[in-house]
Amino acid sequence: MSRAVLHVDMDAFYASVEQHDDPTLAGKPVIVGWAGGRGVVAAASYEVRTFGVRSAMPMGTALRLCPHAVCVRPRMARYQEVSRTVFGVFHEITPLVEGLSLDEAFLDVTASQELMGGAVAIARRIKERIRALTGLTASVGVAPNKLVAKIASDLDKPDGLSVVAPERVRAVLDPLSVRRLPGLGRKTGERVEAAGIHTFAQLRSAPDAVLWPLFGRYAAWVRERAAGVDECRVEPDLEEKSLSAEDTFETDLGDPRTLQAQLARLADTACERLRARGLVSGCIGVKIRRHDFVTFTRQRSITPETCASRVVAGVAAELLGRWLESHAGAKLRLLGVVLTELKPAAQLGLFEEVRRTGRLDATLDEARARFGARALRRGSAIG
Repeated sequence: MSRAVLHVDMDAFYASVEQHDDPTLAGKPVIVGWAGGRGVVAAASYEVRTFGVRSAMPMGTALRLCPHAVCVRPRMARYQEVSRTVFGVFHEITPLVEGLSLDEAFLDVTASQELMGGAVAIARRIKERIRALTGLTASVGVAPNKLVAKIASDLDKPDGLSVVAPERVRAVLDPLSVRRLPGLGRKTGERVEAAGIHTFAQLRSAPDAVLWPLFGRYAAWVRERAAGVDECRVEPDLEEKSLSAEDTFETDLGDPRTLQAQLARLADTACERLRARGLVSGCIGVKIRRHDFVTFTRQRSITPETCASRVVAGVAAELLGRWLESHAGAKLRLLGVVLTELKPAAQLGLFEEVRRTGRLDATLDEARARFGARALRRGSAIG
């Protein structure tokens, strides 16, 4: 049986959830994100994309392109809820599900075909189930490997179904722009095009003399990808390697007390996410970005691992304090708390410790789940 991989990508996920939940937004140019001078676009509806608005674009730029856009604040808890439903559909089909984000995943359906029909029939079933359960649409790419499936899912958005049979991989990829190659990046894409390479076919057949200055020792690998070659398997058990919470400030902040209050708030948010996943962290870090965009990181390992907000906030405060001492007068545009060396709490027998020392954390988590993320705040997080 030939290998069959699906790449399922929800269409304008955050914006589509907002339009579904609020019918008055249907058909309108919707931007999901925090308004303000330094806000960024988290998601853009297809209606607003026609004006050139894209995800990760500065909000100011987006509103200049589409002044009449409707801005909606993100509701991560709601998006996570819908995502769980979507991934439940995936797991009805196969245990081989590799999630890439809340709204995107690879599925290896090779072994599912005998019971559920061919890969195309399975793709249609997934799309229909998602629409029935959530009211949303998804685009699906069907191919013999992950790389081609990901490219295919983007060929017919929204609500698309693109199939690339093994014998047609080159025929489909060759005329495509090199900008569609996953992982190429905007700046590298510009350099590749400046070298006279505009399509997959040109990239696939380019000599080493052209590719080496662009990609170095990865030249042969890039050439293979342009030919649609990808031996990577769908990995359903990829461990979460890090978890973070960060914020870009509306104006640069320089007051140490204000910065520490912001950091305490971010530590609380990161730990809440950590506990929701049943994880603990063995390494706590801070991400610091100055007004001139220069970024610093500081981290420290801890024993035992923890998910307690008080502990994480304390270590983060110490790391930031030391940095501020050696960068007196610095103004910051971004702060973040980064938790790494993650492990399941259950494997470490830490639930008793969490119950004993984390009553406040549990109370805050429950209140926020019932009444919203801003229902309660710690005193240390108030500037």
